[in-house]
Amino acid sequence: MMLLYFLVVALTTWTSLSAAVITEIHEAGTCAIYKNCGKKSFFGAQLPCPYNGAAVKPDDSTRAQLVDICGPSWASSKVCCDSDQLDNLQVNLKKAENLISSCPACQANFVEFFCSFTCSPNQSQFVNVTGLGRATSGKDIVTELDYYVQPETAIAFFNSCKDVKFSATNGYVMDLIGGGATDYQGFLKFLGDEKPLLGGSPFQINFPWGDAPSELTRLEYAAKRCSDSDERYRCACVDCPGVCPSLPPTKAESQCRVGALPCFSFAIIILYSLVLLVFILAYKSIIQFRRYPFYKPERLRLLQGDRGEPEDEEEGDIVESPDVFERPPAKMHFLQRALQSRFTTVGLFCAQFPGLVIGSSLLIVGIMSLGWLRFAIETNPVRLWVSPNSAPYQEKEFYDNNFGPFYRAEQAFVVNETGPVLSYETLKWWFEVESNITAIKSPLHGISFDDICLNPTGEACVVQSVTQYFGGDFDNVDDEGWKEQIDMCTSNPVDCLPPFQQPLKPSMVLGGVESGYIEAHAMIISWVVNNGHEDSTLVQYATDWEAALEAYLLTVQEQASARGLRMSFNTEISLEKELNKSSNTDAKIIVISYLFMFFYASFALGRISFRDRLRSLVESKFTLGLFGIIIVLLSVSASIGLFSFFGIKVTLIIAEVIPFLVLAVGVDNIFLLSHELELVNNKHPTEPVEHRIARAVGRMGPSILLSACCETTAFALGAVVTMPAVRNFAIYAAGAVFINAFLQVSMFVSALTLDQIRMEASRVDCLPCMRIELSGPLHKGEGFLSTWIREKYAPTILKSQVKAVILMAFCGFCALALALVPKIQLGLDQRIAIPSDSYLVDYFDDLYSYFDSGPPVYFVTREYNLTERTAQQSVCGRFTTCNEYSLANVLEQERKRPEVSYIAEPAASWIDDYLHWLNPALEECCRFKKGSTDEMCSPYARDWQCDVCYADRNPQWNITMNGLPEGAEFMKFLSFWIESPSDPCPLGGKAPYSNAIVPDYKRLTINASSFRTSHTPLRSQDDFIKGYASARRIAESISRETGVEVFPYSVFYIFFDQYGSIFTLTTTLIVAAEAAIFVISSVLLASVRTGVVVTATVAMIVIDIMGCMALWGISLNAVSLVNLVICVGIGVEFCSHIARAYMVPNVDALALNRSRLKGSDERVWAALVSVGGSVFCGITLTKLIGVTVLAFTRSKIFEVYYFRMWLTLVVVAASHGLIFLPVALSYFGGSDYVIEEEHGINSDIAARRYRSLFEEPDRAESEEEDEEEPEEGRQN
Repeated sequence: MMLLYFLVVALTTWTSLSAAVITEIHEAGTCAIYKNCGKKSFFGAQLPCPYNGAAVKPDDSTRAQLVDICGPSWASSKVCCDSDQLDNLQVNLKKAENLISSCPACQANFVEFFCSFTCSPNQSQFVNVTGLGRATSGKDIVTELDYYVQPETAIAFFNSCKDVKFSATNGYVMDLIGGGATDYQGFLKFLGDEKPLLGGSPFQINFPWGDAPSELTRLEYAAKRCSDSDERYRCACVDCPGVCPSLPPTKAESQCRVGALPCFSFAIIILYSLVLLVFILAYKSIIQFRRYPFYKPERLRLLQGDRGEPEDEEEGDIVESPDVFERPPAKMHFLQRALQSRFTTVGLFCAQFPGLVIGSSLLIVGIMSLGWLRFAIETNPVRLWVSPNSAPYQEKEFYDNNFGPFYRAEQAFVVNETGPVLSYETLKWWFEVESNITAIKSPLHGISFDDICLNPTGEACVVQSVTQYFGGDFDNVDDEGWKEQIDMCTSNPVDCLPPFQQPLKPSMVLGGVESGYIEAHAMIISWVVNNGHEDSTLVQYATDWEAALEAYLLTVQEQASARGLRMSFNTEISLEKELNKSSNTDAKIIVISYLFMFFYASFALGRISFRDRLRSLVESKFTLGLFGIIIVLLSVSASIGLFSFFGIKVTLIIAEVIPFLVLAVGVDNIFLLSHELELVNNKHPTEPVEHRIARAVGRMGPSILLSACCETTAFALGAVVTMPAVRNFAIYAAGAVFINAFLQVSMFVSALTLDQIRMEASRVDCLPCMRIELSGPLHKGEGFLSTWIREKYAPTILKSQVKAVILMAFCGFCALALALVPKIQLGLDQRIAIPSDSYLVDYFDDLYSYFDSGPPVYFVTREYNLTERTAQQSVCGRFTTCNEYSLANVLEQERKRPEVSYIAEPAASWIDDYLHWLNPALEECCRFKKGSTDEMCSPYARDWQCDVCYADRNPQWNITMNGLPEGAEFMKFLSFWIESPSDPCPLGGKAPYSNAIVPDYKRLTINASSFRTSHTPLRSQDDFIKGYASARRIAESISRETGVEVFPYSVFYIFFDQYGSIFTLTTTLIVAAEAAIFVISSVLLASVRTGVVVTATVAMIVIDIMGCMALWGISLNAVSLVNLVICVGIGVEFCSHIARAYMVPNVDALALNRSRLKGSDERVWAALVSVGGSVFCGITLTKLIGVTVLAFTRSKIFEVYYFRMWLTLVVVAASHGLIFLPVALSYFGGSDYVIEEEHGINSDIAARRYRSLFEEPDRAESEEEDEEEPEEGRQN
């Protein structure tokens, strides 16, 4: 019974208490709350008393205090607040004022809103107390109430503040005072939510938006607009879009399309279709015309007895009637004769003195190779891809020298792909991981994270992690309230400052957010490390510690897997290490590829017969092929030595590509010389070996000269490119190709002589000391490939109808490729550059998937005296007198069009924060010690110990900048501000700006300063390229409008500058190379028409390869640019030999023609018979074998940029050189120049013997002789 009695009494008491909290009277002149009645707890704030009585008249001191806080409009009315409440109001308003003082409208609305709530004499009309509690003093206190506000007033209040910036964090004040609210309801809810321990409301204030009770009237007042007509309340452009100037529209990218096709592609297709139609009509007309008997050549008609020609027989078709053809008389050209004469002389000398030539060549190569003593490999990516004279390079140097090299970032992602990553156990584990990382000591120098970390305040390292919401200490994590803590910190980062005193944006530490940060799928952790100049002690220490970090994080990956999580990470040294690992792997593949090509070339030069193995031992030319390969390596060595001596560094591209290039060129020349010698041997078997060698060199030397000159010039043109990697490659390639050609017509010719002497002496290849007695001649007949080209292939493609189909098909492929060229993407994705099994693959995937922040970008001013008012106005943005197109204003306007500017965040304007820090209304910011103007107060010194700066200034501090410091005074206060912390004054400069300004206190100027913002998240190479281009455009517009020298800087810019001009650079290089090929080929071939055909064919090869790049996903970058230059060189190699064989046809090959082919068709046939086999075996198969091996690489970059591009090159170049070029020459080639051969009985007998080798079986020797001396096949 006693217990029941006490329960009834308690219930009765609570019922009475609840009834008392209801505000019964709601009329003018009546209060709802008045005075403070105590605290909820010992650590709580003072809470108001419930009071539903009449408003009171304050005493004079309270009135003065009220007017000082709320303004002159409160000078006469009664109030519902006392002095203690005004003290609390002033403290809270000051907290907001530190953040919103730059926008007078927002500040005025803030003051009016809370002054009306606290002190309005009509308070009960819009405030209704709904909750009551008991203070520690035993008095009733208000714990909850409803505040009725007119929606229009609330909207105007929110709009005046929503765009106010907080520069120190590149964010918005709304993130701090409104929890990132996006509408007025969320804004007021955040202001009213009870957060007594975090500086928020000490009791719950609700803002009902439904129908208000009839006895209540919503608060309504004329809220100020940020673009208010009253200049006293008008905000600056940075904080108010309504007063900002409109930026001129950017030049939109061309989007001309016809349906789904770009206009350029559509135009190419239409043009080709028209050309094809005209060609078909013209071809049909000509065929019909030629079928009339009167058109036939007189001689042919007479020989045929003027009989009719079958309907299906057309000029140029093959007719097996050699007797009806009469060869045109031979004629000579002085240049061709001179070239042949000179090369014959050279060949004779090399053949007569092989020891001297080989020894001299080795001596020259050895001398040139001495440059290897100064050999150096350039691995620094900046010096590889950026010219030291380029603007990005110089800007990076300026930034590094003034602000220090951009910091090093170590980053990790902890991912739960099936649910939220955050849990109490995960947090506990990760706190331990971070603690271990802090304790890691580097193996070489014993360096810890604290020794090298970025520490802007001198008190704590910068670690961006969700653990920092708990101060980096797991003891602060409540196992029940940790979710609320994270939710509160992500809503209001300024209330959860980490030890390094900079608010943490939620997007920087949590990713994969769908319904809320607490449900995020990924934790993002970043450790920021100081950087230094290359090879500095700091860099050595940092890389040493990063190696230890990498090793530890690899073990953490296993721990994460055991917890059902996945962790990926990257350290500053990771990418270089993985690239080196990739290079080591690629090196093995490259070596294997070269070995395959070496062995193929060595075996293919000789005759291998499984029926007569002894003969094969003699006729094998493995040693000669190996010697030719050695010459290729010697030419590469000489080139590297020569240019290394002059200080030109080698790059990995040179090491990997140039042997491939020189081998492609060199092997072809080896096959050509060897094949030509065999033809000479058959025709002049009784001549001395030296003379036969001289004939072969005289015949092939001009062709080698033509290809070498074209290739060397084409590569040498690349030396004018400013990009070091491309320039160095071009120099080394030109040197290697030229040296290789020189060694082949000298050193290899001598080796060829010795090999021929060995073979005719029946000595064994590789073991010349051994001799084998052979029966019968060494050579007889031609190989299968030569026979097939002579009898099947060449006649087939030279049929008139086949030629027409080939011509239009290849032109069609070229048109299609040209239409695809605009589809080529730019850039080089880092994920392609690393091995497919690298741990960085997961990291980059997570980076693009979960990291919702873009890279920082700095707009840097240099040598601009910001101590002058005009200079200040050209960069500031939060004062009414700032230039309309000032730096800060332009950046703010660009931020509003991120789809064009790629700017995501407000700029951190140090000049605005610095000058606002001087505002005397912000009493916690700039303070001198009492009675001093040279010594600052400590941040938490008592008010009575300090004087506020600028308090008694005349003119007073104001938003127009009138009276703000200049000159020496500017620099004096700047030195104080740059050392002031961000707490309690958030405008302090030490944490956010200590590395953003380079003051010169002696010269009273600012040498350099930076204005920080960030890009939108950049997810692709195209985004990075456009982001850089946009930043460059913005900087140029600022410089143009203000006269300030401004440039943009971000750590990735230096690598993406090339893409602004790479299309132009590529086009210029290719066009210049084509022009050089045209001039050289026209001169050395003595025919402009043939020069045009060769140049056009090489151009088609390059265009077709670029079209394949678009189809095969090969982006255009420095690597593919080098490969395109190689395509020009290899394309020349495929074309030049056939073109010269066409212009100077081999009379021996012409003698084999038993068809009715004549004129240009006959010369094309002879060219294919003479050198077609060598081109196919010497370069096509060699390269195809080598490229096929690259398909097995684990490196994505080698698969894409070497295997795909080189395979395309081999197929496209071979098809053009062996199919299209012969047809084009038959249509458009120039007149021939046949070199006169010696005549007489001996020559005629030799020629008859040579022709007899190619007789049909029924016209050959008897079967018995064939069985006795079986014809040996050979590969060409």
